[in-house]
Amino acid sequence: MTTRIDTRFTELKQQGRPALVTFVMAGDPDLDTSLQILKALPAAGADVIEVGMPFTDPMADGPAIQAAGLRALKAGTTLKKTLGLVRDFRATDNATPIVLMGYYNPIYIYGVDAFLADAKQAGVDGLIIVDLPPEEDEELCLPAMKAGLNFIRLATPTTDEKRLPAVLANTSGFVYYVSITGITGSAAADASAVGAAVQRIKRHTNLPVCVGFGIRTPDAAQAIAAQANGAVVGSALIDALKASLDSEGRATRATVGAVADLVASLAAGVRGAKQAAE
Repeated sequence: MTTRIDTRFTELKQQGRPALVTFVMAGDPDLDTSLQILKALPAAGADVIEVGMPFTDPMADGPAIQAAGLRALKAGTTLKKTLGLVRDFRATDNATPIVLMGYYNPIYIYGVDAFLADAKQAGVDGLIIVDLPPEEDEELCLPAMKAGLNFIRLATPTTDEKRLPAVLANTSGFVYYVSITGITGSAAADASAVGAAVQRIKRHTNLPVCVGFGIRTPDAAQAIAAQANGAVVGSALIDALKASLDSEGRATRATVGAVADLVASLAAGVRGAKQAAE
């Protein structure tokens, strides 16, 4: 079974270029603005979109993404409304892959079977659930694969050769390599170290490897994308969004454009990078 993620990476490989993967938080700063941002991302140059599921205890996230989640929760965003956001996006875009990223707790409360059915129906293509290790694959990973969704796993600088096969065992879509140890948005990614890590992962899998954490500028995106199949940018987009809000934390006329303009410049950087050697 081929997902939109598989199709997109096949297309990019044929074009000989890496992907720009963008992360935004569902419902930040409100659901209407969030939908406008989602709709603006593909035209600005996003190849794959990760949509954060707001959660009260986002332990792997830095201050920027934590604050985005809190703004979204304050605006009344729920997991059901997050799926509604994806459904509304799909009304005008049936090609751009959407990956839901977050934590297992909201899915567990929603009910795994109901969530997977609703996510598939809404047009979700994949999941990144940061707090479910491979040992818990029967909880969500295997049912997600059965439902036709990619389950995308994180590999990190501390994932050693012994651990890597377990991490990759049921992964599909792409592998998300976390370029730094620590929380999101906390440091800059080192392109030279990333290149060696990507090659190490590729010795174990034929899946595309996308690199995230610590990419904030077009130059950084280009340097990282040159070493991988894609660059993932999240905190920088959240910061651009936050800077556009009014003193009450509400969207302004500049909000959608602030995110889209940064995505366009990052996309230009990524498109300037040659596809990493397979």
